[in-house]
Amino acid sequence: MTKADLIEVVAKKTNLTAKAAREAVTVMFQTITDSLKKGDKVVITGFGTFMVRSRKSRAGRNPQTGERINIPARKTPGFTAGKALKKIVR
Repeated sequence: MTKADLIEVVAKKTNLTAKAAREAVTVMFQTITDSLKKGDKVVITGFGTFMVRSRKSRAGRNPQTGERINIPARKTPGFTAGKALKKIVR
């Protein structure tokens, strides 16, 4: 399912116009993104939790030259499915 498909489903199920549904979906994604950018967790009960995970720096290897390099620490977005979502998918 793409973002466009999601907008179409939201429009049909909520009796919103396509424009209003597009705005609602965009605002939802932007709100989640802004919260993660601040380092906050986003918990959607019954669905899951979006969070920021920290990765430690580690040694790596350049595949072209074989030279050892240091890969710096960074933050990445993460998602953990909620209990209800896991049960539905099984």
